[in-house]
Amino acid sequence: MPTAPVPVAPGPDLDAAFAALGDPVRRALVARLARGDATVGQLAAPFDLTPQAISHHVGVLRRCGLVEQRREGTRRPCRLRTDQLSLLGTWIDAQRRTWNDRLDALEQHLTDDGAAR
Repeated sequence: MPTAPVPVAPGPDLDAAFAALGDPVRRALVARLARGDATVGQLAAPFDLTPQAISHHVGVLRRCGLVEQRREGTRRPCRLRTDQLSLLGTWIDAQRRTWNDRLDALEQHLTDDGAAR
């Protein structure tokens, strides 16, 4: 029996968030920010990219709601919005459950069909 479609969770636009995470630099930035807040300069250190290029990537992550920046004097540390990242995980988990249910139903159908022969 097919499961009902999962409603899209409120929060960041899923398309924009998944598109943002499609870039390896942005995935690396998310992984780095998962360890703690960092400035653009700190985020740029391990890359062969300019701080301006890193700022662009941070901007993409900000616009889709995965990263926020705050002012601390002259510093502007970035912080990962784990609540928004969790919404993406929830959507992925729902899709996984739906497909597992469908595959279980198919397996049961094939087993029942084979036993009936």
